[in-house]
Amino acid sequence: MPASLFRPLPRPRAGRTLLCVSFAGGGTTAFRSWAEVLPPDVELALYCYPGREGRFTVPFAADWEELMRDALAAVRSLGERPYLLAGHSMGAWVAFDLARRLEKSADGDRPPSALIVSAAVSPAQVAETRGISPSSGDSDEELLNWMGGIGQASSAVLAEPELRQMAVDVFRADLRVVDTYRHPPGATVAAPMQVLYGEGDVVDARAAESWRPLAKGPFAVDRLPGGHFYTPEVWARLPERLTALHTVRSS
Repeated sequence: MPASLFRPLPRPRAGRTLLCVSFAGGGTTAFRSWAEVLPPDVELALYCYPGREGRFTVPFAADWEELMRDALAAVRSLGERPYLLAGHSMGAWVAFDLARRLEKSADGDRPPSALIVSAAVSPAQVAETRGISPSSGDSDEELLNWMGGIGQASSAVLAEPELRQMAVDVFRADLRVVDTYRHPPGATVAAPMQVLYGEGDVVDARAAESWRPLAKGPFAVDRLPGGHFYTPEVWARLPERLTALHTVRSS
């Protein structure tokens, strides 16, 4: 498995994989504890964007297409095991575009068996993200205030100048990538789609419903307690809320 994928708890005999894609400015750390609450037949795989954690020396992606090439290579390395694809915030857009490209691929690529998008407006509603999401043109202080306000940056990070600067640099790099995303008109995915949103988040029920036109297959929306990252208790056990993980599969 390449350096772009991290498995917190390897399960070589698992029958399925849950592949997760992070929020802007994030890495794999926030998702690692999920390995402990997954069904025993599911292995957790975490995609790490360039420029952080074990990929610190890899340059940030210059734009959306470069990020997608990197992410597609990671997905293609998973092997033959069926997988579910989940993305949070920016990761929801990445996960959707991955699923779309994999479903359209003429190269024998395997699309995900299910798509879970969390805490994000549909990428078809780019205009609606203005005022909801931060911008790459915001000042360092504005970005840090936003990260602190939603619980993305801890008080320890915000109190340490070097960590603050590292956090804002990674965040801004991801926002610049998002700025270059263009949603193909009419793009949809056939995989069953589950949309999650927090009842206290600015990404509200209307934003969650904005994903419906992008789903050709089964579609469901679930409201969860808390804000952009839900409550700590819900986040820690979020895989228990993923319907496709707990659906009985036919033999």
